Amino acid sequence: MSEPEQSASAPKSTADEPWPVRVVSQKVGAWIAKLGWVWVDGQVAQISRRPGSSVVFLTLRDPSADLSLTVTAHRDVLDSGAPELAEGARVTMHAKPEFYPSRGTLSLRADEIRQVGLGELLARLERLKKLLGAEGLFARERKRRLPFLPNRIGLITGRASAAERDVLMNTQRRWPAADFRKINVPVQGPTAVPQIIEALKVLDADESVDVIVIARGGGSVEDLLPFSDEALCRAVFAARTPVVSAIGHETDTPLLDYVADLRASTPTDAAKRIVPDLAEERQLIDIARRRLERAVRTLIEREENRIESWRSRPSLARPELLIDQRAADVTALRDRAGRNLDHRLRLAGDDLRHTLARLRALSPAATLQRGYAIVQRDDGHVVRAATDVKTDDPIRVRLADGELRAVVRED
Repeated sequence: MSEPEQSASAPKSTADEPWPVRVVSQKVGAWIAKLGWVWVDGQVAQISRRPGSSVVFLTLRDPSADLSLTVTAHRDVLDSGAPELAEGARVTMHAKPEFYPSRGTLSLRADEIRQVGLGELLARLERLKKLLGAEGLFARERKRRLPFLPNRIGLITGRASAAERDVLMNTQRRWPAADFRKINVPVQGPTAVPQIIEALKVLDADESVDVIVIARGGGSVEDLLPFSDEALCRAVFAARTPVVSAIGHETDTPLLDYVADLRASTPTDAAKRIVPDLAEERQLIDIARRRLERAVRTLIEREENRIESWRSRPSLARPELLIDQRAADVTALRDRAGRNLDHRLRLAGDDLRHTLARLRALSPAATLQRGYAIVQRDDGHVVRAATDVKTDDPIRVRLADGELRAVVRED
């Protein structure tokens, strides 16, 4: 009978016909057994070797989540695969899930355990680095600038650690009024990543926090592994608040350094990056104030010199002089116009007298005064020849004084 047919033929539980606990446990165990053997990767949180027992108990924790499983293995399996295994080490094991109905617990039974060496860890980190880089988590254009002076600083670090002391002391030395919201978490070991992610979420949700610093002192590659965890890198990438990575020494470069908005080479360097130096800022303000005072003083002096030059001009020093000059000019022009007019009138008078003299010299009246006369016919035409009149024609003879009327007679 096939599996679907078995499922169809199996009786279902109801309120009237519930399954006993043993049946439920059997069915759960059967379903878990179907998973078979699997390869599991994790971090050893605890090792228990009981004296006189051939079975070793391990607690295997997920490095990125607050989850763990109990693992049982024969002592020979552990001694042959990972004889130097210690708590905090990364392992890969071949195991089969098993459900224990009597306790209602799930565990793994391992038949092969391999401790992950440093070379393999570095290879995994390199593969993860390429993956995150291809997804754009390291892109420079998405990194946010830190505020010039944060209102409040979130700090995630180990309790009473040198990194915490360096960040707090150096920040407050540079800016005494710096305000911190500090969350202490484990910075290595199997519980480090989940607690760091949880602390990051808490600080990121705090509206008063303007920047978050994740700080840890130096250590081995294995000690710094939590800060290259994929889940932590993605949590930092998704945070809305700018994040500063201050992990280890200058030569240490966990993947968190590439994802964070700013990488500080050391926790001390992080303090220099997140707040300005009060003494330097005061010095810059003093320099700017002196520069501004010099600029204002120079401007005032230049304007005073300009006003003084205006005041020294004759138009302002002796304003009446300008009026006197214009009055003298008007008087000179008026005199000149009078002289010009008199001259023109004299010339015109002389021309008129000369013209009158010529006119009188050429006037017929002047000729008449000399004894000449003008003979005219009645129609007004001047008689210039004897043929112009006939016998008995009346004529007028105009003299210098009066005129005569006559009639033409034949001699």
